[in-house]
Amino acid sequence: MSTENEGKAVPPAPSAPPSAPVDAPAASAHQGHPDPGAAPYPAAPQGYGPQDTPAGDAHQDPAARGGAPGGPHAGTGAHASSVPDPAWPPPPPPATPSYGDGGAGHGGWGASYQPPAPKNGGGRGRTIAAVLVAALVAGGLGGGLGYTLARENDSSGSTTVSSSTSGGNVKRDPGTVAAVAAKALPSTVTIEAQSSSGEGGTGTGFVFDTQGHIVTNSHVVAEAVDGGKVSATFPNGKKYAGEVVGHAQGYDVAVIKLDDAPSDLKPLTLGNSDDVAVGDSTIAIGAPFGLSNTVTTGIISAKNRPVASSDGSGSQASYMSALQTDASINPGNSGGPLLDAQGNVIGINSAIQSTSNGGFGTGQAGSIGLGFAIPINQAKYVAQELIETGKPVYAKIGASVSLEEGAGGAKITEEGAGGSEPVDPGGPADKAGLEPGDVITKLDDRVIDSGPTLIGEIWTHKPGDEVTITYERDGKERTTELTLGSRVGDS
Repeated sequence: MSTENEGKAVPPAPSAPPSAPVDAPAASAHQGHPDPGAAPYPAAPQGYGPQDTPAGDAHQDPAARGGAPGGPHAGTGAHASSVPDPAWPPPPPPATPSYGDGGAGHGGWGASYQPPAPKNGGGRGRTIAAVLVAALVAGGLGGGLGYTLARENDSSGSTTVSSSTSGGNVKRDPGTVAAVAAKALPSTVTIEAQSSSGEGGTGTGFVFDTQGHIVTNSHVVAEAVDGGKVSATFPNGKKYAGEVVGHAQGYDVAVIKLDDAPSDLKPLTLGNSDDVAVGDSTIAIGAPFGLSNTVTTGIISAKNRPVASSDGSGSQASYMSALQTDASINPGNSGGPLLDAQGNVIGINSAIQSTSNGGFGTGQAGSIGLGFAIPINQAKYVAQELIETGKPVYAKIGASVSLEEGAGGAKITEEGAGGSEPVDPGGPADKAGLEPGDVITKLDDRVIDSGPTLIGEIWTHKPGDEVTITYERDGKERTTELTLGSRVGDS
């Protein structure tokens, strides 16, 4: 499944990371319905990132080889949004992808919502104004009449009105949404990222440790990576400048470090995303359309949802085996925490499905109850690597796989990207006995139905993990043990 990050159109995502760096294919910003006959994913190269393949070749996913993708996020970017027409009614929203939060600078990820002003002198504008005035007058008149009639019908001459008491002080027990929000909000920030040219947007993040590290989505801070600026604003209004200490485009995780961080930071408690069950309550915090400190609720709708997302700007895709939630997530929510009923972080809100033009990531639309979060177990590992080394580390199998849907699994291509070997000589897949043409159908007990699904599952593991691969060759099912290799960096 390919989705969009809050605020940008999401191009098809590759299935498995390549083992050698390659150029990523430009993401499609097509606004119309996808062609049902066309392959949903671009060809994935054999290198570290997706790249173009010769016409007629099967789409290949570089992620299986160790490539890093880029994904649809819930962020909103300022530079990609257009100035609204003052005419009434307002024009339809721009067809930009929608990241679950407000990703900085990518197709409107972080742009705050500004309703268009009514046309000057417009007839409808006057009509609405007149209706509002009439309603106010009627309300005032009704209240006045009611008071007058009450006085005239009061035979006792008394106008005293008694009211019942409130029943005592309001107490919100631990575990209620209000209690969880009150505890988590002070440790959730609104992030503003800006490029050297002034373009950017907003997203969300949360306090990771007492040293001032803030975890968010990679697409939220993308504009600030090369010479840009990033800042974090707390709910109390205090704003701190910071710097991006590391970002993993493939995982869509980033860490920023606050300058002169306050001494009273309270990191949010991290939960265990492996223990989450479908139906568990969820609470999302973020800045949808620039509305900071917004709290929404829902449930876990599904687990291990294969999601490939991108910002629609031609960057590599992001892959995740996501937690799906129906908690309202909109552009600007990206990077914010998804909490359980006890207030523990179980995921990072990252992408949403949009109905704009009927496709994933094809417009900056609002929530339709399909939001996706990076499981916190994976995000924690990535964040720690970024803090320690500044670079992400990806697990890989060392083989190029097709990114096409409907193959019944992840098929190892007959030819790698740029004419390279489809299976890295001496790599993990080679040592495990895998060959071109093999179709991987399971990784441990997880069913693999496509290349993107395989990549998402590989990246839930760490380099050095041993996994069982089930595959088909010549119509026969076989299994083999494989030790995952590693690749450092996004390119």
